[in-house]
Amino acid sequence: MNYSAALSSTVHAAAQLHLVRSDRQEDLCFALWYPSQGRDRFTGLIQSLILPQPDDRVVHGNVSFAPQYFERAVAQAHAAGAGLAFFHSHLGPGWQGMSDDDVKAEQRIAPATSGATELPLLGMTIGADGAWSGRFWHRKAPRQYSRSWCESVRVVGNGLAVTYNDSLLARPTLRPELTRTISAWGPAKQADLARLRVGVVGTGSVGSIVAESLARMGIASIRLLDFDAVELINLDRLLHATRRDIERAKVRVLASAIRRSATASPFSVEPFEFSVVEEDGYRAALDCDVLFCCVDRPWPRCVLNSIAYGHLIPVVDGGVAIRTLKDNSGLRSAEIRAHVAAPSRRCMECLGQYGPGFVSTERDGYLDNPGYIAGLPPDHPLRRNENVFAFSVLATGLEVLQFLTMMVAPFGLTNAGSQLYHFVPSKLDVDPPECEPTCPYRRLEAIGDRTSVTFTGRHEAAEEARARRRGIQWLLRRARYRFGF
Repeated sequence: MNYSAALSSTVHAAAQLHLVRSDRQEDLCFALWYPSQGRDRFTGLIQSLILPQPDDRVVHGNVSFAPQYFERAVAQAHAAGAGLAFFHSHLGPGWQGMSDDDVKAEQRIAPATSGATELPLLGMTIGADGAWSGRFWHRKAPRQYSRSWCESVRVVGNGLAVTYNDSLLARPTLRPELTRTISAWGPAKQADLARLRVGVVGTGSVGSIVAESLARMGIASIRLLDFDAVELINLDRLLHATRRDIERAKVRVLASAIRRSATASPFSVEPFEFSVVEEDGYRAALDCDVLFCCVDRPWPRCVLNSIAYGHLIPVVDGGVAIRTLKDNSGLRSAEIRAHVAAPSRRCMECLGQYGPGFVSTERDGYLDNPGYIAGLPPDHPLRRNENVFAFSVLATGLEVLQFLTMMVAPFGLTNAGSQLYHFVPSKLDVDPPECEPTCPYRRLEAIGDRTSVTFTGRHEAAEEARARRRGIQWLLRRARYRFGF
């Protein structure tokens, strides 16, 4: 199991204001955190701070806290069903190690924390430049606790800032193939980009180009999620797919292709033949630092929206909407949208990327019922599934630029806003940045697995698609055995 920690930019700013002092003294505080369990990674999500009251701590070079402060923090964590995190500051920059005094302090409070909350103590240190380090303290024997270092800590909001533990995620070797890419934003930013774990949810017309772009940019770890197979009608817009790939899983066709395109070394691409609404796909998505939403159905968009806020994983979303003339004799309009869903940003539901009423409709299987779809008005969004490769390329470009702006922050700009490009009359709009006052996703922020809402479920269409591919593969193996081809 790998470990990480995450906090919103709002919580980060409050913690930095308290901990990084102008008098260059170290300081401390406690915080509440909630668990986020992925397939291979466990993440502690910092939800809120418990700041000290007068006489709660003594600042004297090496800061110390009074017993009543710790007791109050443990009680709040227990009441909230949360874990307890212990923050303190160091005077140096970057990922911080631990002194002997730091180790003793955290080992001393780990047993009581674990006993009261049933979760490990999460220790975190902030450097003078705002970089974080983190570790979990797990029980190994009675009264004996050992630390498991996080491989990264991410701060999520208008931008995405990730501090890496170089001993677990080493800085990549910048290969000659990336010379031009590195010249755009420099080796430090490239090292941050390369070590991100990026998930592409939906590997159709947009997702396949997104994955190709990421592989060529030097991203070293990519996950692909899609339950569907290549069809004949996909071939006008599905990158890398040919007639020979019909009935093959889209993720496997794409994974083979981007292994050849990748410029990072080592490079890892993991194909998952699941929808993100299925538990296996959902947990695989939680291992990522960034997700690209390349689906057009309401249920997976709702799930990804919940991940963006509940699990503090920014989701780069977008899509294409095409309208034709009533007699289908020509193009009336085409709109391409791109934005990022994350704390401090407008969510996908408030942007109108999906209707909450249609989430339950899809969960009940109606959107896979041809009779139901046929009963919708001809111009209904759920019936307008036309797309062409040129518009997919443009949508990909806008989404990748949103991702780069969030990470690279040129001239300090981390949020380009939610962009809507009108092909007719060639105009770009930017939506308001804030969610609606009644938006439910703000209340999910950093709650992780402790939410009372279940977003995943059984997806019969995905199950049928996998079963059909298994049947085809069995027939092919049988034919090869019998006829020797």
